[in-house]
Amino acid sequence: MNIHEKINYVEFPAKDINAVKAFFTEAFEWKFTDYGPDYTAFEDQGLDGGFFTSDQTTSTENGSALLVFYSNALEATQTKIEKAGGAIIQEIFSFPGGRRFHFADPNGNEYAVWSDK
Repeated sequence: MNIHEKINYVEFPAKDINAVKAFFTEAFEWKFTDYGPDYTAFEDQGLDGGFFTSDQTTSTENGSALLVFYSNALEATQTKIEKAGGAIIQEIFSFPGGRRFHFADPNGNEYAVWSDK
């Protein structure tokens, strides 16, 4: 696989690194590697990345790019996210090609999940 000049890594702000780690571990079974108290990284999630300590949040409302997950079972994924402490900020809606919803992690960062089912 040629990775030259391809998107390779993404970083997100996190007011509480431990809260974001607990959320993604419970909701999606992510594993993290800490690099000091202000940074944690994840890998093998379709795109590697990390979270850095910051008072900022990402949302489409403030012009941030939107990270979108794929799910084979949209409602089941929504339930897992809610159980892990995520907040649904836009309920499931249809669009040409599928359905999706938006959620926020415990730090307030916005993501979406879509399905073609």
